[in-house]
Amino acid sequence: MNRKQGRVAAATAVALSVVLAGCGSGGDDADAKDKGPVTIEMWSWRENRVVDPIVKKFNATHADIKLKFVKQADNTSAAANLRNAVAAGKGVPCLVQNWDAEAPSVAAEGLAADVTEYIEPYVEKGVFNESALASAQVNGKYYGIPSGAEPSFMIVNKAVYDKYGVAVPKTWDEVIAAGKKLKKHGVYIMNMAGEDPSTLVGLVQQAGGTWYKINGDSWHVDFLSPESLKAADVIQRLVDNNLVANQTYMDKPALINYFDSGKMVSLMTQVWQLGSLEIDYKKSLGDWEPIDLPQFSDATRFTTMAHGKPEFVPKGCAHLKEAVEAGIWKSTTKAGIDASYDSKTKSYPWPGTIADPSPWIDSAVPDKLFGPRKSEAKAVIQKAVEGGQDTWVVGPNYTGVFAELQDQWAKVAAKKITMREALEHMQEFTVDDLKSKNINVEG
Repeated sequence: MNRKQGRVAAATAVALSVVLAGCGSGGDDADAKDKGPVTIEMWSWRENRVVDPIVKKFNATHADIKLKFVKQADNTSAAANLRNAVAAGKGVPCLVQNWDAEAPSVAAEGLAADVTEYIEPYVEKGVFNESALASAQVNGKYYGIPSGAEPSFMIVNKAVYDKYGVAVPKTWDEVIAAGKKLKKHGVYIMNMAGEDPSTLVGLVQQAGGTWYKINGDSWHVDFLSPESLKAADVIQRLVDNNLVANQTYMDKPALINYFDSGKMVSLMTQVWQLGSLEIDYKKSLGDWEPIDLPQFSDATRFTTMAHGKPEFVPKGCAHLKEAVEAGIWKSTTKAGIDASYDSKTKSYPWPGTIADPSPWIDSAVPDKLFGPRKSEAKAVIQKAVEGGQDTWVVGPNYTGVFAELQDQWAKVAAKKITMREALEHMQEFTVDDLKSKNINVEG
């Protein structure tokens, strides 16, 4: 088949795993073994100070496999370089840090190898957190190494809340009510950057929704599901009442200064941000408090979004088994996790891939950000972990769909359209785009 036909077939729901397997996974490990240790080239844009200790520890404890770190400039460069390497059939790495891509789209594009036979023994042993498995799968096959999501919660500038006598919110309705009170004092309850619809995506996940599902031999698309509309309602009320700031993420120094000023007082966050916030915040250091992620008022149990992003083993890697072994060692063993310690932020990348990350919670909480409330963070993080759910399914055209969603989100933030109108547009756009790619779709 030609490349275009292969990609269309690969993106079709039922045929995806069959077509990719038929096109080859990049080589037979048994035939590819050399006399010496197998070298696994690993691409990441994380800083050398973080990755080098991991590589050093792995190489010191493994005789038959060695890691070689190749620093990438950023996530965009990594994606472009991988596409070029796979197309050329040479220089293909064996481990690639996720660049915000999703398993269905990367598999459909022919970039990821099917590593199911090497992942399943670890799944059977219970190595992974259950919620980490879904994002690495397509039609029951693994096209990436499972990676768990970081626990999601909220931090609030308690000093400002207390100054104006506003209670810390426990539900999204209470967030809106608190926002109305704070607005009278020139304070925004949250920030929603015009280029970043992640708040909407997160709330849909928290509500237990998804925009894509596989139904038989078709993709089912539903941007107007009850869960999606529930999330959209929260966003719309925040926008309609002028309760959110729209500070861009494009200018980080200005963004940090704004957050540090006390003019924006609630931030949905994850543990990876905490160390950097402690370094960046000056005026408000010690004023923040960790709280449970606000819930929908009709929620029957406490939930947080827990959609992970797998590490990919690219198609063309000649050592799939060894690549999976190295990737799993990094993310699931005590030695691998401990080696990832970042001396600058004084924290570890969150070990959400494993069933019990609790031993690393204390190290995830910085010393000064929360002041006297530091002790509260451990319970908040543990509760977020236990409440994690991943109902999110990503379709084969999600990369282009997300770009369109960004455009619609900007219009919502500017009050040019409503959230409902944006979702209606996304429904039509997504279905039409799938049809244009000859992918079976309903919705």
